[in-house]
Amino acid sequence: MAMGTAQDFSLTRTAMKAELLDAETELKLAYAWRDERCEASLHRLITAYMRLAISMASKFKRYGAPMNDLIQEAGLGLMKAADKFDPDRGVRFSTYAVWWIKASIQDHVMRNWSMVRTGSTSSQKSLFFNMRRVQARLEREAASAGEELDRHQLRQMISTEIGVPLHDVEMMEGRLSGSDYSLNATQSSEDEGREWIDALEDDSAQAAENVEHDHDTQRLREWLLTSMAALNGREQFIVRERKLRDQPRTLESLGQELSLSKERVRQLEAAAFQKMRKSLEMQSTEVFHFLT
Repeated sequence: MAMGTAQDFSLTRTAMKAELLDAETELKLAYAWRDERCEASLHRLITAYMRLAISMASKFKRYGAPMNDLIQEAGLGLMKAADKFDPDRGVRFSTYAVWWIKASIQDHVMRNWSMVRTGSTSSQKSLFFNMRRVQARLEREAASAGEELDRHQLRQMISTEIGVPLHDVEMMEGRLSGSDYSLNATQSSEDEGREWIDALEDDSAQAAENVEHDHDTQRLREWLLTSMAALNGREQFIVRERKLRDQPRTLESLGQELSLSKERVRQLEAAAFQKMRKSLEMQSTEVFHFLT
């Protein structure tokens, strides 16, 4: 017996042996958890209804998710229900928990159905879990009436039946009709067949582009060092702190350190940039054209 199957069987057997709570006991446990945060009461409440969670999880096996994962998600939904349940509303916990368990399982199934996200809106969920069933029923009804529906008619009828836009039906039909394929799969049955990933265009920088980028970066670095040499010590400090730090300093903080007004620091910064520009323009026409 596979490990996952054995675990599922063990968990199911344990859940089936759990106590059945009457309405009064259920209410006491819910109050104890809500008002006193009694973990023992919470554990007892969840354990008693784990069989409900497992039963609901089993209904989603046809979507291909491992049963162990479905049970785990159902359990998470059950715990969320227990945490949010308000016993003052006069509703049985099992009735309230059904919604949370189902929502948790559905979210898991949709997240893992495809590597391409299927969607999580209410209309997309309704389509995902009901479209095939509604489609099969409409086709059966049309066949018994001696009618034949084309794809467009069928999509429109599904849209009306489920109450979602037509384009959502078309989108979901395309998602459900396809499958995910590995990019490492070969394009042919031959042993030496090329993998699909080899056919993808490489959008990373090519060798020539890397060389050109490195060359330009080095030139800019040399130009910057030369232009900085034209500044006095205070101007170099302002430029470094304002433009060359990962987190540039404010004019106000520099003014406080240099005992200058914020406006005076701004003027010195502008003057330093003007000196640097003149220095760069004097170096060569290449620098001038680069800057303009």
